[in-house]
Amino acid sequence: MLDLSDIYLYLEERLSYKRYTHSKNVADLAEALAGHYGCDQRKARLAGLIHDCSKEEKYDDLVYYARKSGFPVDQESYRIPEVLHGPASVYVSKTVFGITDEEILSAVRYHVTGRESMTLMEKIIFIADYIEPSRKIKGIEEIRALAYNDLDGAVLYALDLTILYVIEKKGLLHHDTVSARNFLIGSATQI
Repeated sequence: MLDLSDIYLYLEERLSYKRYTHSKNVADLAEALAGHYGCDQRKARLAGLIHDCSKEEKYDDLVYYARKSGFPVDQESYRIPEVLHGPASVYVSKTVFGITDEEILSAVRYHVTGRESMTLMEKIIFIADYIEPSRKIKGIEEIRALAYNDLDGAVLYALDLTILYVIEKKGLLHHDTVSARNFLIGSATQI
């Protein structure tokens, strides 16, 4: 695996200043959340740093990378280009950075959509991406307040806002996002 300093350099050279700053912010927040919830802070920092490493690639490259990621990518994802950088970033993480840790790769894969039965690491990267300091989203302060007290509640709130945003834009909802939301609601209501 590449040294962390080499990964920072790769990202700085290939991402816009805004995206690079976002990635560093997510890494910092993911590490803090991981410490709070007893998760591996080193892995969380790395996953947070690399989660958007392919975000600014051309669509054709995203498709190629996603297909080669080693994770399932359904036809729905190809119709929602915004979600392709999740699996595409897995491919870059494996082939460029030499990352093989499945916990990290899975968190990168599902940071955009979420999924049913998310792991703690997946939730941390999902919410760190959503609430990092440069984000200006309606309702974000409530989610930030929840993040250190009720991680599932924060993820659920973020999923709700994402779904509402996509509906308002008349966009396609990815089934993983709906499944993630339904699973969290189902888990909260079980007796």
